[in-house]
Amino acid sequence: MFLWFNPFIMNNLLTNVLISLTVISLMSCSGPDTRSQAEEQKTILYAELMHEVNSFSPVITTERNFRADHLFYGADVVASAIDEDKQLAGFLSVVEKQGRGRVKAIPLVQAKSLSGGPVDSLFYEKIKKMILDGVSKQERVDGIYLSLHGAMGVQGMFDPEGDLIAAVREAAGPETVIAVSFDLHANVTRRRAENADIIVGYHTNPHRDHFKTAYRAGDLLIRTVMGEIEPVMVVNKMKLLKGGGINVDFLQPFRPIFARMKKMEKQDNVLSVSFFPVHIWIDEPELGYSTIAITDGNRDLAGRLADELSDMAWAVRDVPQPAGNSPEEAVAIARDKKLGRALGTVVFCDVADAPSAGTPGESTWILKALVEQGSDMTSYVSVRDALAAEEAWQYNVGDQITLSVGGKLDTLYNAPFSYTGVVTSKQETSFGKTVILKHDGVHLILSELPMALKEPGDFRKLGLSVWKADIVAVKNLFPFRYNYLLYNRKTVNVMSPGFSSIDPFALRYVNIPQPIYPLDKIDSWR
Repeated sequence: MFLWFNPFIMNNLLTNVLISLTVISLMSCSGPDTRSQAEEQKTILYAELMHEVNSFSPVITTERNFRADHLFYGADVVASAIDEDKQLAGFLSVVEKQGRGRVKAIPLVQAKSLSGGPVDSLFYEKIKKMILDGVSKQERVDGIYLSLHGAMGVQGMFDPEGDLIAAVREAAGPETVIAVSFDLHANVTRRRAENADIIVGYHTNPHRDHFKTAYRAGDLLIRTVMGEIEPVMVVNKMKLLKGGGINVDFLQPFRPIFARMKKMEKQDNVLSVSFFPVHIWIDEPELGYSTIAITDGNRDLAGRLADELSDMAWAVRDVPQPAGNSPEEAVAIARDKKLGRALGTVVFCDVADAPSAGTPGESTWILKALVEQGSDMTSYVSVRDALAAEEAWQYNVGDQITLSVGGKLDTLYNAPFSYTGVVTSKQETSFGKTVILKHDGVHLILSELPMALKEPGDFRKLGLSVWKADIVAVKNLFPFRYNYLLYNRKTVNVMSPGFSSIDPFALRYVNIPQPIYPLDKIDSWR
């Protein structure tokens, strides 16, 4: 067990009108407070760098991947933040509400990408330099808010977010308050805990509190900068890699943990508690669950709360993951769900090839099963294959073509599949050239970049109605479970070989710490 102490230390339904007032306030650096701003106004910088790595993926995440998601600089960050209505919008909202003209918030960069292989090191250094230059340009920096994922990877580097936070600390100095928000699956390291004053994580999985989490982090940051609180943070690092079943906050066995966290945060002097059941597809030396408690000046209380959360997580470590099915079994299950297909659709979760967990997104296992055993049913399935998409792009709508699909990036678990279909659609999307090829009822969506298909709207944008589908294959592990509630009549977790296998014994770790549960038999998380 490591205990790290740092003594220094809304809601997303707010209307755009209120947020617009935020922008006016931030850009004009004025507010209702008539006291001398030159004397009292505090300067807080903010930046976002979000990426979740799959260390086992052979595909590098490049600047193009960030541009396909969010990549904005300086003042352009504000409009993007408002439009997205997630972390940075939550931070801007708390600046307006709690800052009350006393805070000048300066945007630096917003860089977000879908999960993937390690980030190109040159692009990471570019964003890092931009953030550090933003710090050095200010005469005084009172606080810094960093919206990070917590499970980012960069070529040739362990713990890049720890590297970034440490560099920001060095540039800003020891008196500047640094607050960080993390995804619930963050891998919290010693370097992050030693250099950040405040670390706050999501309280939901599937994630629904991006806005609220940033609001909480910003609130603590502003109150600390103003001298209203003195955060003390305790971080427990656990010898725990996997456990707790499906890891959903509102289902057993994690539900009691998150319920207890809510009660903890209502206690006097408790500022924040966080629980991080880590992203398991990181091959790094400090991999493992973490718990964090932050109190107002009470280190002993913070330690007790962090220990209690760690004990609760350890107690459910043996709860198994839900059972899955092979692609062929999944097709048979869907066929049997006649009423369900008539009233909605069956959702296949492609567990082992989930781009939202960093995989290449080019698995052909489900496609093969649908063509060979389920082509009489209407189905939508995506495959990321830039070469095949480019080749298909050369044909006209209505042409029948045969392509070799997949097996170009992931040659370890995946194999090419020969697919014959009619071109029904060609679109330039944020995923590059995107072509739909229809073989009987099977609709193959070919794209240059990976598609997670987390929301029904992703299909609608392609001209495909989820209501008309017997089967839709999604490539993410959690968000679809609530996004598709209106349509979904049966979820089938499809297990096949792949880089996002949920079985840690199937992953090819080299650098992780051991002993660690469940790879080793140990009696304590400490």
